[in-house]
Amino acid sequence: MRALLLDLDDTLLDYSGGVDADWEAAVAACAPAGLDHRLLTAIAETRRWFWDDPERHRRERVNMLGAWQHIVEFALRHLGVEADGLAPAIARNFASRRREAMRLFPDAVESLEHFRRRGVSLALVTNGDASLQRDKVERHGLARFFDVILIEGEFGVGKPEEIVYRHVLQALDTAPEEAWMAGDHLEFDVDAPQRLGLHGVWIDRGGHGLPATTRIRPQRIVRSLRELTEAGG
Repeated sequence: MRALLLDLDDTLLDYSGGVDADWEAAVAACAPAGLDHRLLTAIAETRRWFWDDPERHRRERVNMLGAWQHIVEFALRHLGVEADGLAPAIARNFASRRREAMRLFPDAVESLEHFRRRGVSLALVTNGDASLQRDKVERHGLARFFDVILIEGEFGVGKPEEIVYRHVLQALDTAPEEAWMAGDHLEFDVDAPQRLGLHGVWIDRGGHGLPATTRIRPQRIVRSLRELTEAGG
């Protein structure tokens, strides 16, 4: 391994932890009495529907505050409720809670330090909203570890487009066969890089194992970044 490309959310940063509780708290803080329980249920259903569509996912993830507002708007429409200003209020409240809740995984910094000591070139490759992703990088002091940081909202294209990985490899002056890509998303962080010749590593922090329906076969599966330091030398 000469170079390691790393995902951000749910790889270095606990992005999903506590998300249901934050939706519940945001709705409770903003919705009128009598509507909060119904709305929370509708939001849970809408969230799954909203993000399950690949094209909508690609389009909406570069403006997360807008996406969260759209989710609440769709949920309210499903309930047949008109409430001016409620959707943006809930979205802002939720966004604030998520920002405060997100933390680096306990093994993130020590693992990054390990790879830097070993002379491995590091790139952070993340999809999503330019301002939110850049804020995560700055708040958690991640920039100092990386030779290259590519954020979809800044670059204009995101994973799994080939140009993303090719751009990063060129910036690192590294051939695909000398590079590894690690992350929690099988398509974005494993399958697409493998097609270009990178070594694909799936980080399965929950230990759930590969879905029965997937055809993707990572070259390595690890439960933590600490395991990745052991695998990568």
